[in-house]
Amino acid sequence: MKLARLSLAAAATLFLLISGCAAPGSPEEKAAAIQSPMHQLIIGNDRYASGHPMYPHQNAERRSELAKGQHPVAIVVSCSDSRVPPEIVFDQGLGDLFVVRTAGNVVDDQALGSIEYAVEHLHTKLIVVLGHENCGAVKATIDGGAAPGHIGSITHAIEPAVAKARQEKGDLMDNAVNENVLLVVNQIKTSGPILSHEVEAGKLLVVGARYDLTPGTVHWLTKP
Repeated sequence: MKLARLSLAAAATLFLLISGCAAPGSPEEKAAAIQSPMHQLIIGNDRYASGHPMYPHQNAERRSELAKGQHPVAIVVSCSDSRVPPEIVFDQGLGDLFVVRTAGNVVDDQALGSIEYAVEHLHTKLIVVLGHENCGAVKATIDGGAAPGHIGSITHAIEPAVAKARQEKGDLMDNAVNENVLLVVNQIKTSGPILSHEVEAGKLLVVGARYDLTPGTVHWLTKP
């Protein structure tokens, strides 16, 4: 599966185009409102991966501001893996991201309810499903066998992605990570009544991405 990564220059060009050419209330303006947060994440990851993070929104003034309410720019559904903290990967600060983390970035009713809360009550317009290189939950699913305790519920959720990856050329692990992200993207987009309605109305963007551990870069698996 081919991965797409927007360069900083390309992201900046996209941002300028969509923010400067949209008529009020038009579909283009709606797209701009959704994609501007994505631009924020893209350039934040560029800062982090290049070794020049800004660590924004982490001071006393920001804490005082957030005590009055939160307005996260994006919802990030990511793996619980300790090596993949979304706020650090995207170089964001307090109140910037509404993060839902589970092993293997799988979603159940509780995770979907958390996402719905951010969409419905916090009016967040962007959801990023973030998988990552060498995901232990995906590897456990590939290896098969009985999983102890509640871990089996995680591998069971990932099994369709692994089955699809087995039919593809290339590295099974990498393909399975990517397919698992796309599986969750589709689950979220089609989850009714709240999320599917917002997606169909063009008010909510759901995209998939993967994080590679050594370079620290995020690659986008779906286009906005």
